[in-house]
Amino acid sequence: MKNSKSPNNHMFNREQSWLQFNQRVLGEALDESNVLLERVKFLAITASNLDEFFMVRVGGLNIRIAQSNLKPDACQLTPHQQLDLISEQTHEMLATQYTCFNHSLCPLLENEGIKRLTIDDVSQEQHQRLSDLFDQDLFSVISPLSVSSDGNLPLIGNQQLHLALRIRQDDEQHPFRTAILPIGGPTPRFITVSAEERHAFILVEDVVAAFCQNYFPHEEVVDYAAFRITRNADMRVQEEVAADLMEEMGHVLDERKVSECVRLEVAASCSPELLESLQQLFAVPLGFTYSCDGPLDLKAWFQIAEMRGFEELQIKPWPAVTPPQIDLGVNIFDQIKQNDIILHHPFHSFDPVIAFLETAATDPHVLAIKQTLYRTSHQSPIIDALVAAAENGKSVTVIIELKARFDEARNIVGAQRLEQAGVHVIYGVRGFKTHAKTLIVIRREPQGICRYIHFGTGNYNEATARLYTDISLFTCDPVLGNDAIAFFNAVTGRTQPQRLDSLCMAPLGMRQRILDLIAFETKQAATGKESGITAKLNSLVDPQIIKALYNASLAGVKIELNVRGVCCLQPNVAGQSENIRVISIIDRLLEHSRIMHFVHAGEQRIFISSADWMPRNLDRRVELLVPVHSQSCKDFLLDSLRSNMADNQNSHELQSTGNYKRISAEGVTPHRSQQFLHQQACDSVKQAQQTQSANFVPHQRMKS
Repeated sequence: MKNSKSPNNHMFNREQSWLQFNQRVLGEALDESNVLLERVKFLAITASNLDEFFMVRVGGLNIRIAQSNLKPDACQLTPHQQLDLISEQTHEMLATQYTCFNHSLCPLLENEGIKRLTIDDVSQEQHQRLSDLFDQDLFSVISPLSVSSDGNLPLIGNQQLHLALRIRQDDEQHPFRTAILPIGGPTPRFITVSAEERHAFILVEDVVAAFCQNYFPHEEVVDYAAFRITRNADMRVQEEVAADLMEEMGHVLDERKVSECVRLEVAASCSPELLESLQQLFAVPLGFTYSCDGPLDLKAWFQIAEMRGFEELQIKPWPAVTPPQIDLGVNIFDQIKQNDIILHHPFHSFDPVIAFLETAATDPHVLAIKQTLYRTSHQSPIIDALVAAAENGKSVTVIIELKARFDEARNIVGAQRLEQAGVHVIYGVRGFKTHAKTLIVIRREPQGICRYIHFGTGNYNEATARLYTDISLFTCDPVLGNDAIAFFNAVTGRTQPQRLDSLCMAPLGMRQRILDLIAFETKQAATGKESGITAKLNSLVDPQIIKALYNASLAGVKIELNVRGVCCLQPNVAGQSENIRVISIIDRLLEHSRIMHFVHAGEQRIFISSADWMPRNLDRRVELLVPVHSQSCKDFLLDSLRSNMADNQNSHELQSTGNYKRISAEGVTPHRSQQFLHQQACDSVKQAQQTQSANFVPHQRMKS
């Protein structure tokens, strides 16, 4: 899969770079060295990723075309040209997905006793049981939807499985009609079938198809096919005219249910006549119609990948540990006061972050709590603790971002619950998404007011904290504390932010701070002095930063970038970027942390951030760039960056062509960064326990 680059700006196209990322994820499903159900999981991830890509990125390009906004991107590609490239490459990816599924994963699953049956495979007894299941359960739950001759039809749900049927009718002008059976919702996708195998199952769409004639006893079902549509989800609230943001967000959610169709997936067995009917119904061009040589919606196979009883086919878990710097049995504020604390999730448990907030909620000396929330879990202990704090008389203020895509509904419910408990809730900032991750606890102590702060690169979500690599920083640094309060007050009070001494905030100067840091390294290298830049990001898209990195490379700055997803920078080009190396790590955990290191004349300036180097983060979001001051914390993050860049097991290096090449460990010591960092976290705990066991520690009363 090749990438397109601009002849003038030497940048890769964003959409194609993202497709390259998903291709690397698909590579893990194809990798025979991975355990079987881990391969199934990666295949499901690629399908889930594509679902969101079509809803947002393809949806956004369609909106631009509808609005006659045909301005080309940095690669001089118009929206139409980008859609053509997306269509071509996603069709190739789909073919690879189903080749992997049909010819590699399914035979291996069957060898392990996990067998998918079709209606033709079942015995007479099994067939009768499925018939009874259909009559007693499915027939009552699934209601057929009729499509009128003029094409009007009831609402078809986004990314839900449906069965389309072509039915013969007694009408010379319209001899056939179309009906639709919605299969999604409460019906289970995988129906267990009693058999000799360890786990035999049949897909619900196969059962419904086998007995669909029962819905039309006096008509003939000529043919049928499973299908699925993807609707445009790139709807945004018009904040400048929104009187009530929560109400307007509800309208946006309603709009998504009826928005245009941007992709049609159909079973490969679909007849040309039925396919044409579906394309006309949903106004989907051939280029965005996908014939699937296997079951639709491969992300459903997460259920198979996570089945219990097949642990030998799954990866061994890496249990999170609590770092030796934190003792959950001791007052956490005293521990933060001793020294700044860095956590590297999920190698380090997220429990200390929750404990920090839960302790603050009940501590009689805590006066106030201020927090930003972007994405939380379904039953969030963070929300619970904030509610408890308000009920305990604390002053609690929360900035909750209602515009967090695909989490809008959950955040609306969370905001309402917080308000009912007496929390001061701010629904983000007009015109921007509040993406910064910070939690401030204001505590009265004998020496005066003290501010304890948590900064993070990831969400306050204990579920994703087990799956994503992220950084947490606990500190009571007075300068950072003053800045954090100034940042928060600016957002909640609609005031011009005060000058920040240490923190940097987007959209009010973060890009310039990054450009200044790059420029300093460029100047150092140009005068023959020590220089260097290392950064770990999710995405690198911003043209100004890319240009600055090219200039730094030309001056001789060694630049090492670990960019997990989209990277529009073109490395390894003579006279432009020969000093820039870009890798991407695809492993069992999603690389999500943002860490930046600048040599800065030997000062070793290190930052963590909620922001990627993208225009959306730097111009249209409220973000924070947080300096790390503690030497032990800086050393820890530097070691982490070095480990990432040394990975030769699960990393891929970006080539000047836009393709990625898997890094080989041939001739060198194998180094798998995620495994190394997990083992390092475990070893530090063991070492601390051994040291502690050699000391006599008297019991002392815990300070309140």
